[in-house]
Amino acid sequence: QVQLVESGGGSVQAGGSLRLSCAASGYTYGTYCMGWFRQAPGKEREGVAAMDTGGGSTYYADSVMGRLTISQDNAKTTLYLQMNSLKPEDSAVYSCAASNVPPGYAGRRVCKGIDDRYNYWGQGTQVTVSS
Repeated sequence: QVQLVESGGGSVQAGGSLRLSCAASGYTYGTYCMGWFRQAPGKEREGVAAMDTGGGSTYYADSVMGRLTISQDNAKTTLYLQMNSLKPEDSAVYSCAASNVPPGYAGRRVCKGIDDRYNYWGQGTQVTVSS
């Protein structure tokens, strides 16, 4: 099992920046892919960024390309989302997610980016961008 806890959300004016963190605990060794998703009121959940935690490849939605950066710490237990040049349409609840396999799993683990089958989710953190 993996537990994910987000932090770093808040209110900011348009053009400002925020950095979100996602602390992972539990059997993090089985994690091979992590992502950030957001959901605004009345809208479907949208994947914004993802990362192959083993190889380091990153993936971004077109709507955030060049403004948001996903990264992880050296211990691979904390995922970050640096958000710059924020716009009011970026306002949403942001959640992190992990694709994780159990101990003893011997198959291939290939991160498919935002479209991967994430099986662990955090509770989310609110980001509000005012104009």
